[in-house]
Amino acid sequence: MTQLVSPGALASSAASPPSTVRLLSVPAAHPYVRSVTASSGIHVLDDPRPPGAPAGQWWPPVALDPQWIREHAADADILHIHFGTESFTPERLADTLAAARAVGWPIVFTVHDLVHPQLREQGVYQRQLDVLIAAADALLTLTPGAAAEIERRWGRRALVVPHPSLLAAPPSRRRAVLRRSNRARTLRVGMHLKDLRSNVAAESAVEALRNAVQSLADDGIDAAAEVRMHRSVRDPTARNRVRELCDASGRITLVEHDRLDDARLAESLASLDACVLPYGYGTHSGWLELCWDLALPLAVPEVGHYAEQHVDDSIATFAPDPSGVSLASALRSIAGSAGATRSGTVARDREMERRRRRRAVDDTAVANAHLEVYRRLLADRRS
Repeated sequence: MTQLVSPGALASSAASPPSTVRLLSVPAAHPYVRSVTASSGIHVLDDPRPPGAPAGQWWPPVALDPQWIREHAADADILHIHFGTESFTPERLADTLAAARAVGWPIVFTVHDLVHPQLREQGVYQRQLDVLIAAADALLTLTPGAAAEIERRWGRRALVVPHPSLLAAPPSRRRAVLRRSNRARTLRVGMHLKDLRSNVAAESAVEALRNAVQSLADDGIDAAAEVRMHRSVRDPTARNRVRELCDASGRITLVEHDRLDDARLAESLASLDACVLPYGYGTHSGWLELCWDLALPLAVPEVGHYAEQHVDDSIATFAPDPSGVSLASALRSIAGSAGATRSGTVARDREMERRRRRRAVDDTAVANAHLEVYRRLLADRRS
């Protein structure tokens, strides 16, 4: 049976843990980590800067080193690993975890990714998971489906702690006001390819979008798509193919730009009526969480555990297929759903505010759940 987090659901041990937990989080400077460690009972150590790295860069994680851990044994109470392990071999990770255990630090690992979105070849990462999941004193993950997969593959129970909010502030209303004056109400569908990281199925996703939007138009649903892509990408060949596909469609606008800051990204997403995730594989998505915060309806591929992050009628699933048949069906579902709001409407504003209030409660519960996990492990160590 999957263990789900709820406020007060984690019982502390009878022994007395410290009032403030000194946490070595890998990384510390990450929006997810900042949110889940927001409890006043957690002090997060700063990321040690890698040699020669610019300010603010935490990777590759200096703290995932046996010698560093031995030298800083007195600085922390507990180790929690989130991201960045791909920088090391499984053998090096095993040595690092052994060092953490030797200095008395309990080990927590949040399984964000059962398949790594930044990597094409998964063999080494799967061996890393073997090491990390076996060594951790406590495992967390984000969805029941991921927890079930962890238990099936490794025989370990993971606590399900939902993803926190990622929206720092509501987006500018400038574009929304402009959209309200547009009475045509074209269904505006967006797809962000970013820098074409490994799990972005750019060519097939854009082809599916082109065909889906055309199918909607053939059915009398006025629809247009906006595809966004960074100017600097990891796969120039895929970028050229995306350009060709967009140029060949009269219903897709391609926008190439530098990486957007948080405010401009939220504004660009808020101008959409629906967003399509272009992933060919993966497990969980922070992008999905940002869209949910913005009350932006989503079409998500039937891979990984994306569809479990939020279950409501503003999220529709589709089978990844260049034909776009399944995607068109998902977009029709969104267009006809009472719970799927349009950009620039009062309904969108109200739904965004409702979700903001819900997040305030849920995010507090998530931060408290992390604190209780840490305190339980430290109490167990002292008993």
